[in-house]
Amino acid sequence: MTRTDDSRYLKGGPVAQRIIASVRDDAAIATAEGFPPKLVSITVGDTAAVDVYVRNQRAKAALAGISFEERRFSAEITAGELEAAIHGLNADPRVTGIIIQRPVPAHIPIKTLQAAVHPLKDVEGMHPASIGNIVYNQLDLAPCTAAASVELLKETGLELKGLEVVVVGHSEIVGKPIAFLLMSEGATVTVCHHMTRSLAAHARRADALFVAVGKPRLIKADMVKPGAAVIDIGINSEVGPDGETRIVGDVDTDSVKEVASWITPVPGGVGPLTVAILLRNTMVALNRQRALYRATYGVPDQLAAE
Repeated sequence: MTRTDDSRYLKGGPVAQRIIASVRDDAAIATAEGFPPKLVSITVGDTAAVDVYVRNQRAKAALAGISFEERRFSAEITAGELEAAIHGLNADPRVTGIIIQRPVPAHIPIKTLQAAVHPLKDVEGMHPASIGNIVYNQLDLAPCTAAASVELLKETGLELKGLEVVVVGHSEIVGKPIAFLLMSEGATVTVCHHMTRSLAAHARRADALFVAVGKPRLIKADMVKPGAAVIDIGINSEVGPDGETRIVGDVDTDSVKEVASWITPVPGGVGPLTVAILLRNTMVALNRQRALYRATYGVPDQLAAE
């Protein structure tokens, strides 16, 4: 039985609360100056799972003092029509950030939509420019899940310079950004994927092990270095012997926590922190937009927002 009150667990909730409190202070100042932050969420079609995410985002945004608006579109909308709607939001100075809820219908390419969001309003950190900026050590607008994962590693207090890190999974929005974020901190990073030979040999070298592949309990205790920090980013549904469905990660938590010094629980680890990072990214986006308005128009921020 997993005990989430174990001191070895890296919980996302307390870290998220600190970030949201900081965002709330920044949002209050910006609002008082006539530049209130606003997030717009785009949902395409009717998906119950998406509704859960949107409700959570709306609730956390309210706690942070950020306005939140959901815009729903029919599942029959064309990619071109959706892009046009996004361009309209790009042009609206009252909109700080744009969130595209996934999944979207199969006929709409998600990467096209992500590229349609202006980089200054890309609070999810998904635009190609946002991903590319990480290579140049511009780290303040990184993909939310990747940034949340690195934030939890920092909670351990480990010195990142020279830290031996292994990332299992090389997706564009999680694995690769994590690798670049950590390299910018001076860590030595190895990225493993489905073509990697002897995953266990690589994993056992890691002082910090990140796992994001979508395979339940892939990482076992004998694959983890004693004393390591393990950041489990996987979210999988698993039917137990009792017939009940549970959410489990990519790490066999019950066995690995006996070896690792720190481990993120699933659920309750990286997940709760991602929305807080989204809200922090919103204030980064707002500050960038204000700087652009000042440079372009040479007028006070409040006039630019009206």
